[in-house]
Amino acid sequence: MRIALHQPEIAGNVGTILRLGACLGLAVDVIEPCGFAFSDRALARAGMDYATRAIVTRHADWAAFRAAQRDPARLVLFTTAGDLRLPDVAFTADDVLLFGSEGSGAPPYVHDAATLRVRIPIAADARSLNLATACAIVAGEALRQTGGWPT
Repeated sequence: MRIALHQPEIAGNVGTILRLGACLGLAVDVIEPCGFAFSDRALARAGMDYATRAIVTRHADWAAFRAAQRDPARLVLFTTAGDLRLPDVAFTADDVLLFGSEGSGAPPYVHDAATLRVRIPIAADARSLNLATACAIVAGEALRQTGGWPT
């Protein structure tokens, strides 16, 4: 199982997600361009020393990300426009948990490539969750379902 971030914009979120990946044993794909320099101080501050332990693959763009996928893993896109609710999804151990950018989400070509489009249920008057928070919620549920929590 992997986390993939499509054109993230906020270094602190990516740093937090790298830390999450390191702690939970999940690789992280960063699909560029990013909205910040990858060496940004905020990235290092949020990731702390865990960011260096994370398994990170940077991809120049969407085409490079898709070309790097050797196995036909499911792309599970998390979006406020998802037609499935998180509690209704059955995860597999080789899923790619895909998230769009903080400001604009995922573009139509990413939606079209996704096997599943999933939303995290939130209060009706709320707009969306923080990217790192959404990743943590999804990763926890996916690992719970697949028995993939670190031992």
